[in-house]
Amino acid sequence: MHGVPIARRLMTEDGSLVYDPEAIARYYLNRPFAVWSRFLEILWPLFSFIFGLWFDARTGASRRNQNQRAVQLRDLLTELGPAFIKVGQALSTRPDLVPPAYLEELTRLQDQLPAFPNAIAFEFIEAELGVPPEAIFAELSDNPVSAASLGQVYRGRLHTGEEVAVKVQRPGLAERIALDLYILRGLAAWAMRNVRRVKSNLVAIADEFGLRIFEELDYRQEADNAERFAELYGQLPDIYVPSIYRQYTSRRVLTMEWIQGTKLTELQAIRNQGIDPAYLIERGVQCSLRQLLEYGFFHADPHPGNLLATPDGQLAYLDFGMMSQVEDYQRYGLIEAVVHLVNRDFQGLARDYVKLEFLTPDTDLTPIIPALAGVFKDAMGASVADLNFKSITDQLSQVMYDYPFRVPAYYALIIRSLVTLEGIAINVDPNFKVLSKAYPFIARQILTDPSPDLRASLRELLFNGGQLRWNRLENLLRNASNSSDYDSEHLIQQTVDFLLSESGQDLRDRLVEELVNSLDRLGRGALPLLRNQIRQRLGMDPEPDSTLTDLQPLLRVLSLLQQGQRFEPQRFIPLIPVLGRPEVQQMGQQVVTGLAQKALVRFIREVVVGDRRNNAIAA
Repeated sequence: MHGVPIARRLMTEDGSLVYDPEAIARYYLNRPFAVWSRFLEILWPLFSFIFGLWFDARTGASRRNQNQRAVQLRDLLTELGPAFIKVGQALSTRPDLVPPAYLEELTRLQDQLPAFPNAIAFEFIEAELGVPPEAIFAELSDNPVSAASLGQVYRGRLHTGEEVAVKVQRPGLAERIALDLYILRGLAAWAMRNVRRVKSNLVAIADEFGLRIFEELDYRQEADNAERFAELYGQLPDIYVPSIYRQYTSRRVLTMEWIQGTKLTELQAIRNQGIDPAYLIERGVQCSLRQLLEYGFFHADPHPGNLLATPDGQLAYLDFGMMSQVEDYQRYGLIEAVVHLVNRDFQGLARDYVKLEFLTPDTDLTPIIPALAGVFKDAMGASVADLNFKSITDQLSQVMYDYPFRVPAYYALIIRSLVTLEGIAINVDPNFKVLSKAYPFIARQILTDPSPDLRASLRELLFNGGQLRWNRLENLLRNASNSSDYDSEHLIQQTVDFLLSESGQDLRDRLVEELVNSLDRLGRGALPLLRNQIRQRLGMDPEPDSTLTDLQPLLRVLSLLQQGQRFEPQRFIPLIPVLGRPEVQQMGQQVVTGLAQKALVRFIREVVVGDRRNNAIAA
């Protein structure tokens, strides 16, 4: 067993690689020469970088040389190889660990390395698939069309005629990455013990990174990701997901449909094909919103090379190695955070960060609340939908670095995904704002999602002290109607179902109160309204009357509901039976009782008390 390679020790019965830090540690404890040899390769460039930081601090040049040091770090990670390139890419999404100036530079870290020899690649294909490449492929490109840190891609053609992309993993990759992860984990543990500035659990972060990179090392996992992505999002208009050829896919070889297309950044080339790049960006944004806020399974690396405009005008997604999953409570938490942002409720936003596990429950939020307010101070007079997403994240990065935030991996990947998408979109339209595209979708989710968390957010958004805030309801409906799949009938049906459920009791009580107040105002305005009609018939000027003004919000809401693309009044006939439900009858009784109570109180105040005052004055 002593001579068994580490990759074999980490392999399950079905041939999958599993990241096991304890097994890796046991393996390399018996191989000190290999560990120290690689450690010294890492240590010298790392020491040179750290010495540069120390010297800058001693000479007061830290701020002046910050950009230079960021470039140095990027080059250092590139030279150290695949694991460190992936580490740099991961750090580019961690504002709690890396100063803002370094984040920008690390996003430019290129996942490209020189190609390895074709002979080795073809040997891998035969070893993995069991037959020589020529038995499967009628053609294979003489050289790889791209070479990344984990593998390289050839263009080929099957004997059945289909064009394919064949990805082949680098030799010895699992062994090298396991060794680098062992060293990185040891450095993380040392830093946690000796560096007071460190706030996050670096060992846990290293283990999380190890899990993700080991998933990327198994191309069958990437094939699973591609097929799941196609199932969830491949039916969206003009979204294309390439097919996987399972019979020619293994742990270290992936065969998928070849996509002929143009990178989204090559705008003129796209326009020359008669394709509108702005439309494709719109499709990408809508697809991303579905990924993040509806299903939770999202593409975490949508860089320009992974998004292509096809000749027939579709947006094709490539490379499904880096995917992530947002759990339900995280999706709801993100939507609630947007609600608090819209409301300028920064105390609620700070609590959302606790719920989303950015902050521990015992964190003192007192200094953080004004810091969050400061980030958005420039937008206090503007719509949230008009904010530039990258500028927000840049400012939030500084807050997260200054305060005890711990950025969860899913959030870091979401930010990377959205910032990248907005960056691509800005090349098409300099005024593009990803939040302006996202808010209609979020509004629709808030109005239609039956989850208790979002129902509570909706109540918080719409009611203040028992009063319905019509302007916010109008805003939600107006934004939701801009969503590509808005359906007012579906919205009303879901609203009725929730309203009459046990969970809707609080909302029913609030609506009864609002109905009583509105009908009472309408009743009091009936006589002046009649009097004004008579005055108009007699040619006299009407008296000032606020009754119609009070009804304007309701009329506007009804108008917005009728704007649904599939609004057909006759289709609401099936809703009529709900009028006989006990909950509806109870609401009706409460409305009648409330109106009677208001009328009685008004009678006592205006008639009985008024008579006493007149008598007192006469006396």
